[in-house]
Amino acid sequence: MMNTAGIVLGGLAGHFFGKLLKERHQSSLTAACGISVLFIGIAGAMQGMLTIRDGAVTSGQAMLVTVCLALGTLVGEIINIEGLFERFGEWLKVKTGNAKDKDFVNAFVTASLTVCIGAMAIVGAIQDGIFGDWSILATKTVLDFIIIMVMTCSLGKGCAFSAIPVLILEGLVTVFASLLKPVLPDLALNNLSLIGSILIFCVGLNLVWGKKVRVANMLPAIVFAIAAAFLPI
Repeated sequence: MMNTAGIVLGGLAGHFFGKLLKERHQSSLTAACGISVLFIGIAGAMQGMLTIRDGAVTSGQAMLVTVCLALGTLVGEIINIEGLFERFGEWLKVKTGNAKDKDFVNAFVTASLTVCIGAMAIVGAIQDGIFGDWSILATKTVLDFIIIMVMTCSLGKGCAFSAIPVLILEGLVTVFASLLKPVLPDLALNNLSLIGSILIFCVGLNLVWGKKVRVANMLPAIVFAIAAAFLPI
C-alpha cells in the first residue's frame, strides 16, 4: 500500500506541477535515482558474494549467479513477461476510458516496467513477507514517487496507473512469501537476496543509461536461485 500511494502521489505531482520542472531537471532526477539503485544493488550483491576469511576478502557464488541469470533470462524471454504487460496495458487503456490517448499504453508500460517489474518490487515484497523487513519497499516508495513524477511530465497520465499492477504484484508476492517462509532454508533466502540484488542493479542501469536490459524477462532467475538451495550438492 505504501508503494502504491507513492506512485499515485508521484503521478498527481507530475500532472499538476510537472511544468515547473525543466527537461534537464527531470533528467538529473532520474539519473540520481538510478545511481541510488545501482549502489543498493551492488551492496546487496557484494554481501552475498564476498566473505572475509583469515583477514582476507574472498569471492564466490559466481557459478550460481551465471547459471541462474542465464536460465532465468532464457525462460523469461520464452514467456515474454514484458509482452504480457504490454497487452495488459492495452486492455487497461480501454477500460479506463483512455482509448483515444495514443500515449497511454506507452506511458503505462514504461512506468510499470520501471516501478512494478523492477526487481526491487519482487525482492522487497519477499523480504517483507518473510522477514517483516519493509526497508527496500520504503526506499522504493521514495524512488518511485520521483520517477513517476518525472515520467508523468514527459509521457502522460498513463504512468500513474502503474500503481495498479504494483499493488497486485507486491501484495500477492508478500502473501505468497509469508506462506513459503516455514519451508525455505536459509540458503534459499541467501540465494534469493543475491540474485535479487543483481536484478536491482540492472534496474539502476536502465534508469541511468536508458533501457538496455529487459529486467522483467530476467525475473525467473529468482526461482532458479531458490531451487538451487534444494539441490543435493
